[in-house]
Amino acid sequence: MVENLQGDSGRGYYLEMLIGTPPQALNILVDTGSSNFAVAGVPDPDVTSYFNPELSSTYSSQGIEVTVKYSQGSWTGVLGTDVITMPKGLYGSYTINIATILESENFFLPGVKWHGILGLAYDALAKPSSSVETFFDSLVRQAKIPNIFSLQMCGAGLPVSGSGTNGGSLKNMNAVVFPQGRFCYISQTEQFLIQLINLFNLIKMLQYYFFLHDVLGGIEPSLYTGDIWYTPIKEEWYYQVEILKLEVGGQNLELDCREYNADKAIVDSGTTLLRLPEKVFNAVVQAIARTSLKQLRFVFLNFSMEIKEIQEFSSGFWTGSQLACWDRTEKPWSLFPKLSIYLRDENSSRSFRISILPQLYIQPILVIGDNLQCYRFGISSSTNALVIGATVMEGFYVIFDRAQRRVGFAVSPCAEADGSPVSEIEGPFTTADVASNCISSVSFHEPVLWIASYALMGLCGIILLVLIVLLLIPPRCQHRYTDNDVVNDESSLVRHRWK
Repeated sequence: MVENLQGDSGRGYYLEMLIGTPPQALNILVDTGSSNFAVAGVPDPDVTSYFNPELSSTYSSQGIEVTVKYSQGSWTGVLGTDVITMPKGLYGSYTINIATILESENFFLPGVKWHGILGLAYDALAKPSSSVETFFDSLVRQAKIPNIFSLQMCGAGLPVSGSGTNGGSLKNMNAVVFPQGRFCYISQTEQFLIQLINLFNLIKMLQYYFFLHDVLGGIEPSLYTGDIWYTPIKEEWYYQVEILKLEVGGQNLELDCREYNADKAIVDSGTTLLRLPEKVFNAVVQAIARTSLKQLRFVFLNFSMEIKEIQEFSSGFWTGSQLACWDRTEKPWSLFPKLSIYLRDENSSRSFRISILPQLYIQPILVIGDNLQCYRFGISSSTNALVIGATVMEGFYVIFDRAQRRVGFAVSPCAEADGSPVSEIEGPFTTADVASNCISSVSFHEPVLWIASYALMGLCGIILLVLIVLLLIPPRCQHRYTDNDVVNDESSLVRHRWK
């Protein structure tokens, strides 16, 4: 068993990798939601190290420019190859496709501890085309390991430590007083100022494990308890799965199951939060407020100590623009319900549910002074997908069984808070109450959208060309056709490249 990954849910999980000859040590973010392996190739104010290909005798540039865009951030670089070794992982050196990042936007962020990204999804997502062999495919081919890997993230309910200060920006903060304890909101600007201060304080890193070697077929028994429940991979691009329903506090949201799979539902270690399609997100927030907060009496306390009642939890907390702070002697988790996600089992007539307690989605972020602990809402709205990110994955040992096209979930023994488990798996359940297929038959993947857009542009271009030709041809007298007249009607097909 190798403990070779570290990080935290706010800044991502990474492992150390040695690249080139002589080796250059870099920390690489692990991301199951993309497929390119890329590292900083030039100095950047937000990274402490970068890979210099000129110093590596084994680096070979392919001279191919590559650009990758994520839901947040993007980068542009040049594709090449070099040898890599993993100090805490596989033995030996392997030649891997690697992109050196020359330009980026909102990709490297202040405070991150990693210098590149390791995409572990399928080659269908690789840029500039699927012909680029992915990192994991290269390892399977060269190291002869099984086509399976697994992740365990141990950070449930644990804060990124560091002491905040009640600086000028926090003096006139508004507060909400509960029957027990104190609660306040921090704006994004105030969050940023506090985080800048915290960057200079000691950060407690959360460790978790990442297995690429052959341990019982890629599964380590000591990293989970109970049974492993598998759900099929619906399509090999992202790790796309099928969500059947969601429950909040044991109550079904009663949405059409296609709402959960709108566009796609994926398992992505590179996404910090649980991301839900907008309609689903709104239903979850309403259900949390209805089931857990309706009995509470909210009291607004302004700076002049005047008190008045308010009826709603701040919308800024739900949308992620504000943090919520309680007195450190109080634990807010009792105010919030359990959240359950139902996944289709390998036996399509059955399902199982993975549940997370509020210790996983009401996440401690920072401490202010001696009295306040601040939390964020670990669920966000998404415009195009349901993403099972670190908020959920921290509760489970997750197996990416590519050989059998399935993703497995088992309870992680390190997913505990105050000695109690914060995640659950239960099943089987019947699927008689849901549709036989909750995924749209028309899947608008990114390459398909490109093809459709190119086809439409080509059609518009042909129509425009015909109009221009008709305008340029001078009017002629009417002509009576004879048997010797020949009319040629040629059409051409526009071929489109799948990028």
